[in-house]
Amino acid sequence: MSLAVKHIEQPSVLYMDGVSVSFDGFKALNSLSMCIEPGEMRAIIGPNGAGKTTMMDVITGKTRPDSGTILFNDQYDLTQHDEAEVANLGIGRKFQKPSVIESLTVFENLELSLQGGRSVWQALTHKLGKQQHQQLEEILTLIDLQDKQTLQAGSLSHGQKQWLEIGMLLGQKPQLLLIDEPAAGMTDEETMKTAELFRNLAQHHSLMVVEHDMDFIDALDCRVTVLHEGSVLAEGSLASVKANDKVIEVYLGR
Repeated sequence: MSLAVKHIEQPSVLYMDGVSVSFDGFKALNSLSMCIEPGEMRAIIGPNGAGKTTMMDVITGKTRPDSGTILFNDQYDLTQHDEAEVANLGIGRKFQKPSVIESLTVFENLELSLQGGRSVWQALTHKLGKQQHQQLEEILTLIDLQDKQTLQAGSLSHGQKQWLEIGMLLGQKPQLLLIDEPAAGMTDEETMKTAELFRNLAQHHSLMVVEHDMDFIDALDCRVTVLHEGSVLAEGSLASVKANDKVIEVYLGR
């Protein structure tokens, strides 16, 4: 699909065309092409080594692709930006392991996420404006941690830490969220609550969710892309990709 054709068809928040990355002769991404529309939530599945992490690395500027096009909002060439610049453009990434500051309260962790470029001490002694305070209250409500805001983050459950970190990403007002295996280690109840959170987030953000938990993906009720050997193997509803013989062979098994 050429860029000219693509622009006529529909706008995209993320457009990848022919993206390849090699490490010591191993092709981690092999002419990967994908398009995510504004306000879309997309689940990414595939076996270990399929290229899921490398794909997020090239989107966020951590890894430079050998070839291919990666556009954000049809105008920013992400291959020309480093990680900090990509984050400032409006792309937030959440890794699998939560990285909250456990000795600070839930509210203080969220407060830090608003204060770009300040040290921890400067951020915590900086007086929040009315608008910032309102923003934090809205985030606390969204991630359902209003009643935990004065507790140290270290006292939260694993699932609550994951929600807090998502809240910290929201403090940076990203347009696109890249989230890596959010359901890993969660209880069944936390997993379903996280799916509900993501469905709410998708009303205002675009999301790319890498996950292995099929019940969680089913609850997301979104389009699914299956990666294999660095390229797209199948795409569609969860039901359609689960019924795909190639996907069954390389990933799901019978």
